[in-house]
Amino acid sequence: MATSEKNILNRMYLVAGGMFLFALLVAFKLCNIQLAEGDKYKALAEARTERMFTIPANRGNLYAGDGSLLATSVPKYTIRFDALAPKEEDFEENVQALAQGLSDQLGKPASHYVSELRRAREHKNRYLLLARNLGYSKYLAIKKLPLFNKGPYKGGIITEQRTVREHPLEKIAERTIGYDRLTEYGRYSEAGLEGAYGPYLRGKEGRRLKQRIAKGQWKPLGDDNIVEPQDGYDVISTINVNIQDIAHHALLASLEKFEADHGCVVVMETKTGEVKAISNLGRTEDGNYYEDRNYAVYESAEPGSTFKLMAMVAALEDRVIDSSDVVDTENGRVRFYNRTVYDSHWGGYGKISAARAFELSSNTAFAKMINENYKDDPKRFLKRLYNMGLNDKLGLEIKGEGTPRFPYPGDKNWYGTTLPWMAFGYGVSLTPLQTLTFYNAIANNGEMVKPRFIKEIKKWDVSVEKFEKEVINPAICSQTTIDKVKDMMLHVVERGTAQNIYSKEFSMAGKTGTCQTEYWKEEGKYIASFAGYFPAENPEYSCIVVIHKPNKKLGYYGNVVAAPVFRKIAQKIYSDTPLVDEVQLASANVPQVDQDFETYYKKAQKADVTMPNVKGMPAMDAVALLENLGLKVEFNGIGKVKNQSLQAGKKIAKNQKVVLELS
Repeated sequence: MATSEKNILNRMYLVAGGMFLFALLVAFKLCNIQLAEGDKYKALAEARTERMFTIPANRGNLYAGDGSLLATSVPKYTIRFDALAPKEEDFEENVQALAQGLSDQLGKPASHYVSELRRAREHKNRYLLLARNLGYSKYLAIKKLPLFNKGPYKGGIITEQRTVREHPLEKIAERTIGYDRLTEYGRYSEAGLEGAYGPYLRGKEGRRLKQRIAKGQWKPLGDDNIVEPQDGYDVISTINVNIQDIAHHALLASLEKFEADHGCVVVMETKTGEVKAISNLGRTEDGNYYEDRNYAVYESAEPGSTFKLMAMVAALEDRVIDSSDVVDTENGRVRFYNRTVYDSHWGGYGKISAARAFELSSNTAFAKMINENYKDDPKRFLKRLYNMGLNDKLGLEIKGEGTPRFPYPGDKNWYGTTLPWMAFGYGVSLTPLQTLTFYNAIANNGEMVKPRFIKEIKKWDVSVEKFEKEVINPAICSQTTIDKVKDMMLHVVERGTAQNIYSKEFSMAGKTGTCQTEYWKEEGKYIASFAGYFPAENPEYSCIVVIHKPNKKLGYYGNVVAAPVFRKIAQKIYSDTPLVDEVQLASANVPQVDQDFETYYKKAQKADVTMPNVKGMPAMDAVALLENLGLKVEFNGIGKVKNQSLQAGKKIAKNQKVVLELS
C-alpha cells in the first residue's frame, strides 16, 4: 500500500516538474522574443500592418439664384522647406533665384529669403515655414521656382494642402449661409443653409485599404480594396446677390446712423415665398457690425404696431368693426383698469374712422376697438388669430426658429389689460420672418406661403430635386378684408405715419411699428420696425425691417429708423432692375471666349473696369487674364472654368476676390 502511494506521488512530482520546466521554457522564449528579437518582429509587424484610410468627399457648392457662388470649398496651401534635401551644389546654384522668386510671390525682400534659407541649411532645419494659406495660382508659381522645381526629394519643397470653406460675398449674408462643422465628438455643429442642407452638401467619405511600406508611408492595396467617395450635391438657394447687397448696406447705414444694437432685413418674393435677401447685423465690442446671429429667424419679440394689421384683419373678418366705423381717441389717453394707453400724438386724434386709426397708428383707438368688441369673449379674438396661422411656427429648414407666443384667456398671465394691449402688439411675440409671412399673405391676396431658401439641388449640373412653393394657408381671410387693409397700408405711406418715405416714382404699402421694451424701467429701450410690400398695386416683393435699441436721442420711431431702410431697398431694386433690352446690351458688351487667348486678352483689357466672362476658358488662361486685371483669383477643382463668383459685366475693383469653379 505504502509503495503504491509512493509511486503515485513520484508520478505527480514528475508531472508537476515537467509542467514547471515547460512554463520556464515558454517564459524564456517570450522574454527572448520581447528583448532580444523584439525590434525584428516589431519591424516585421509594422511592414505588414494594414489600415483602412478614409477618402474625403468634395463638399458641394452653395449658389445664389443667379448662379453666383455663396459658399465653396477652396484648396489652401502651406509651403515649407526641407533644407537638407538638396545637394550642396544645387542649393548654392539656385538659392539666389529661389529667393527672388519667393520675393516676387510673397512680398518680402529677396535678401530676407536668402538669409532664411541659409540659416535653415546651417541649422539642419527640415521643416522651415515659408508661407501659409496660399491660393492655387501662387502655389503653382512657387512649385515652378528654381530648386523647388526639382521636387520634394531633390528640391526640398514641402507642400501641405487643406480645404477651407469660403464665402465670396465675405461678410454679407454670412449667418444665413452659415456653417456645417464636424466636432470632436463626431457630431455636426450646424447653422444657416450650410447646416440645414449639410446632408446634401457633405457627400459621403470613401475608404481605401493601405499597407505600411515605411515609417509614415503607406501603399494602396489594389483597386478591389477601395470604396470611392461620393461628392456632395450642389445647392441652389433663392438668394439674389444684388438684392442681398442692397439690403445689407441699407440696414448697416441705419444701424450706424442711429447707433442701434442690432437689426435685420428680409426681402421675400410675394407669389413664391422665395427669400431674396436676409441680412442680420449686430454690434460687437469694437463698435462695428457683423453677421453674428440670425435675428430674422430666431428672435421672437413683441412686434408693436405692426401687429395692428393682424388685429384689424381679425376684427374685420369677425365683422365686429368696419373700416368706416368711428372711434373716439379721446385726448390720446385711455385708461383700462389701473393702466393707461397713450397715443404718440399728444392730445389724441379726436373721433376718427377705424381705417384712419390704422393709418395714424393710434394705440387708443385699437385698444378700444378690440377690447369693446372682444372683452366678453376674448377667446374669439385668439381663435381668429390662430386660424390665420399666427400661433404656429413656419417650420423653416434653417434651425433655431423662435416660437410665437400668444397669451390665452384662463392662463395665469391673462389679465384685464392683456386684450387691449394685444391690440397694438404688446404681450405677444413673433419673429421678424413670421410677421413678414403674414404681411406677404396680404400682398398675395390672402394666400400664405412658406418662406423658402432653396430652389434646387443638383449633381454635376443635373437636377436632383426642385423645390416649389409651399402653401401654408390658401386664404387667411376674405378678399373683401384684403382689399380694405391693402387700401389702409397704401394710405400709411401716402398720408399716415410713413408719409416721410412716400415716392411719386414708385408705390409702397406697409405699416410702421414702434415697441418699447423693458418698459418697467425708467429708461426703456425701443424696437423700430416697418413691414410692407411693393409695388403697392401689384406686389412683387414684401419686406420687413426690424432695428433693436437705437439711440433714443437720435431717433427710435419706426417711421424714422426702419421705414427709410425699406424705402431705400425698394428704390434700389426698382432702379437696378434692367429692361430686357438693357440686359441684352450688357451681355453684348461682355467679352466672350470665342477667340484665341491672345485676342481674348486684348479684348478684355479694354474693358478693364468690368468682369469678363471666363466660363469655358482653361484654368491657367483665366488666372492669367484675371490677375492681370488686378483681381485675386482662387480655384476650386481642375479643368476649364464652369462658374465664376463675380457676374460678367459687373464693375470690378483692384484686389477684389474672384472664385472660379472648374469642371
